[in-house]
Amino acid sequence: MIEAKNIAVVRTDRIGDVVLSIPMIDVIKRHFPDSKVTFIVKKYTRPLLENNKSLSGLISLYEKNGEILFFKNLALLRKNYFDSVILVSPTFKIALLLFFAGIKYRIGTGYRWYSFLFNRKIYEHRKFGNKHELQFNINMLKVYGINEVISEGSVHFNIQIDESAKIKVDDFLSQKGCNRSKPIIIVHPGSKGSSVDLPINKMKELIRIMAQTLDCSIILTGSENEKHICEEMTISNKILNSAGLFELKDLVALIDKCSVLIANSTGPIHIAAALNKHVIGFYPKIKACSPKRWGPFTEKKDIFLPETECDNCSSKQCARLNCMDSINIEEVFNSIQSALIKQNGVL
Repeated sequence: MIEAKNIAVVRTDRIGDVVLSIPMIDVIKRHFPDSKVTFIVKKYTRPLLENNKSLSGLISLYEKNGEILFFKNLALLRKNYFDSVILVSPTFKIALLLFFAGIKYRIGTGYRWYSFLFNRKIYEHRKFGNKHELQFNINMLKVYGINEVISEGSVHFNIQIDESAKIKVDDFLSQKGCNRSKPIIIVHPGSKGSSVDLPINKMKELIRIMAQTLDCSIILTGSENEKHICEEMTISNKILNSAGLFELKDLVALIDKCSVLIANSTGPIHIAAALNKHVIGFYPKIKACSPKRWGPFTEKKDIFLPETECDNCSSKQCARLNCMDSINIEEVFNSIQSALIKQNGVL
């Protein structure tokens, strides 16, 4: 067991990965209230941790064209004098940075070829998906003597809403004539290839049924590269297309205003779960992408899997059999209705 004093947690991958690492902060502080915890992330995901009162520090690494700069970040790490560092998402470059930064205790996986750069190794295979990603993250804290089995509703994400983002989102909704007295449903149709998605035609069918049946506002979200998908789904004047308009901090503020968020396995579904929104998620049966590992960590959810029978599912097999097309959209719609009734008492 090592002493928890000045700890750095490094997570330099995508939005959902970072969200599912945030509860590590409160778990550490609950066991070691006098410890200092700093999160190290990429600039893109920094808004997820800004103004988190449990953090002692927040560092976004220097980058150029998406690549982490070695020597500039080495100087940055050295001047912080961390006693220990947890590399949640392993990469060789980051592991090498931590080694040359001279951090006394370097905690990381024992299953990579460069694991010799860590002197406190974690021997858990994540690829089999036998636990949730958040539980895998919490398990890394065993090196400090922290042994916790977490449950949905027992963890805290503490994602703060940026005030300037609130104003930007309010202006957008006002300009688009969004009726604030009606529930807002957010649909995020893309996933940037992180999983196997619900087919576009199925998502479009669901949006059409919602637009025809529900007294609500439907907002489509996505990146600049996903604008064409969202444009294809803007099939009614009840649907607002926000794709490409918002930065991450704005997206968080927008999600905070919704009643339900509908998405594939991607970052926004984890943001919504962290903000205690009801989420509807679509997941394949592939073990590495399954909801058992990557599902939204909340009790307020409905998860839909393919209805096809298949063993040892893989991305290629899922695509070949078009498994996600077997998801029943009528059942999905019924779950949305139930969530709205439970929250608002209306359809």
